[in-house]
Amino acid sequence: MSLPLPVPVITIGLLLASNVFMTFAWYGHLRFKDASLVSVIVISWGIALFEYMLMVPANRIGHGHCSAAELKTIQEVITLSVFAVFSVVYLKEPLTWNYLAGFTCIGLGAFFIFHKWA
Repeated sequence: MSLPLPVPVITIGLLLASNVFMTFAWYGHLRFKDASLVSVIVISWGIALFEYMLMVPANRIGHGHCSAAELKTIQEVITLSVFAVFSVVYLKEPLTWNYLAGFTCIGLGAFFIFHKWA
């Protein structure tokens, strides 16, 4: 099967889109404290369905070009990036220096996963 774009572009695009849905499913309800827990769980599961519809193809398409560990690392870096923006823009929470330092450490971990060691 011939893909219209390179595998990394498709994989990262799908992972990025799935993480937007995931972030709203997991954290979007925090602005709605008056909503019942049952309702936010049901709504979150509905949103998560779209996450899975993007995440599963991303991993299926990307595996082979990337190892499973590399796919997971890409997903985690995207998750933190999406969450950082979401936290500041949607939740109106500050992104403090210690959060950035922690994210940088995780980025360093990604370097070790992707660096080609001799």
